Amino acid sequence: MRVLAGAIVIALGSVALPAEAAATTVVYGYAWADGKGHLRIVPKSASFVKGQGGFVGYRLKPVSGAKEVRLDYTKATELAFGRVTVACDLKETEGRIAVDGRGLGRTVCKPGHLAAELQRGVKPLRVEYRGGTAVKVNEFLVSKWPNSRTGRGTIKRVNDTTVLFATGGKTIKLGYSYAAAFYRTTARCRDGWLAGDPVNADRNGLGKRHCGAADLTKVLKSQKHPVLVQLHYSPEVGGIDEVWEIYGDA
Repeated sequence: MRVLAGAIVIALGSVALPAEAAATTVVYGYAWADGKGHLRIVPKSASFVKGQGGFVGYRLKPVSGAKEVRLDYTKATELAFGRVTVACDLKETEGRIAVDGRGLGRTVCKPGHLAAELQRGVKPLRVEYRGGTAVKVNEFLVSKWPNSRTGRGTIKRVNDTTVLFATGGKTIKLGYSYAAAFYRTTARCRDGWLAGDPVNADRNGLGKRHCGAADLTKVLKSQKHPVLVQLHYSPEVGGIDEVWEIYGDA
């Protein structure tokens, strides 16, 4: 996964606002799309890291008891998305970055670019918000992307790109993008969950047929109850890389 982000500017003009109305809250973390014009982010502690060669990025760490924040990024008076790329429509930095002295993205883009980037997957963001509305967003680079792990448990659909993963007595909200892999035990990618004989299951019952994120979304929509899976995922980022369907009698 790549790291990208943005900035939102609100123009106040000469209108004087009460101190309470002008106050904003700042959050750093890994942001995921959560419906049209919305993002969700779990607050992390952020440390700006520089190496011997200069700029490196931010180090993010979990904050005990931090609660997810869901924000609308289209309701500010003026909305701009500042990216770390040198142009708004680039998918990657391509070896050139545009950041300010604090390591925050400074290429000013539009809300549509933010929406497009969030659709591609998780983005490390610094977000200033008021109430449930983002008023300033900055993309930044992370010094080291968290490692993923593999685990078994059940998943239940939240929306088209989000599930609840229950494992080890805990339930974690995880997102996935178009790049996530889905391995099925069934004959076809769009078959119902565990439909038919396990023609694509290995000796441990894990699916072998390579399918995609759109297939996972389609299949989960028909499931009313949690389903057993194996995941390759990152709890720190809150994202899924791979999903294996499990057939218990294979």
